[in-house]
Amino acid sequence: MALTFEVDPAFDRALRDGITALWVDVTNAGGAVGFVAPVTAGDVRPELVKHLSAMVDGRTRLVVGRDEHGTVAATAFLTHNAHRLMRHWIGLYTVMVHPRHQGKGYGRELMEAAADAARAIDGIDAVRLTCRGGTGADRFYASCGYKEVGRIPNAIRVAEDDYRDDIIMLLPLFRQDRPESDTTPRGNPAI
Repeated sequence: MALTFEVDPAFDRALRDGITALWVDVTNAGGAVGFVAPVTAGDVRPELVKHLSAMVDGRTRLVVGRDEHGTVAATAFLTHNAHRLMRHWIGLYTVMVHPRHQGKGYGRELMEAAADAARAIDGIDAVRLTCRGGTGADRFYASCGYKEVGRIPNAIRVAEDDYRDDIIMLLPLFRQDRPESDTTPRGNPAI
């Protein structure tokens, strides 16, 4: 049975506790979602509060997937870019599918729901995400249409002697009529 997705659901204690439990379970199963196992709800909750604060401010949107029992089974957060020259793309963060649901195609459904939510926002041309190297997440995101556009070697330290690349990926949402990238030197008009 497929998950049911909702964008910007009413936030209550049950949703807060469901996302917290999901985040803990995903992290403790080895998921690369901002922590290194083991974690507890107390570790995760302050990070969730940051997301919630951004949601209240209108800077972040939540995509939540629920299973047939109404349990939170998947989440992703879309965050608007605050830089005035980069407001045409949105960031995707904390992409999670509960370990008991992995391998059922729900991750791909979540990515599609997140892309659809981004497309519904006026002026958004692309979705950007980052992922931890060495997890295979970059291959998954590539299979969902994302392209690797950058990599910072050894940017993430998950243990004293375990460094991972920070991989930057982009999903164009619409056909672009402008060049893929503009690297033509234009000089500095301020000089």
